[in-house]
Amino acid sequence: MAAEFSTKLRKDDEVIVIAGKQKGKRGKIMSLDKAKARIIVQGVNRVKRFQRPSQENPKGGTVELEQSMPISNVLFYDSKSKKGVRLGYKIQPDGKKVRVTRPDGREV
Repeated sequence: MAAEFSTKLRKDDEVIVIAGKQKGKRGKIMSLDKAKARIIVQGVNRVKRFQRPSQENPKGGTVELEQSMPISNVLFYDSKSKKGVRLGYKIQPDGKKVRVTRPDGREV
């Protein structure tokens, strides 16, 4: 059994791709697979899939889908600094744990 990958990213976070063919593209996280350390980002790494004719779609045709990519290829996108940043945690005085950008320390 594989160990679960640890990440500070969450669904609906905006990320920027930092490596690979899609480098520089931005999008929201649609899903995370922590067991396989993969991520699906909206509008990034799209591929065409061909569908056979079926009752719902009698003509068949092509469908564009987002493929998964390694989590290590993306960084959290900070809209204030307009670039990818790492994330960390900060414990507030009331004991609440919040995500902050590194190295600025701004709350997410």
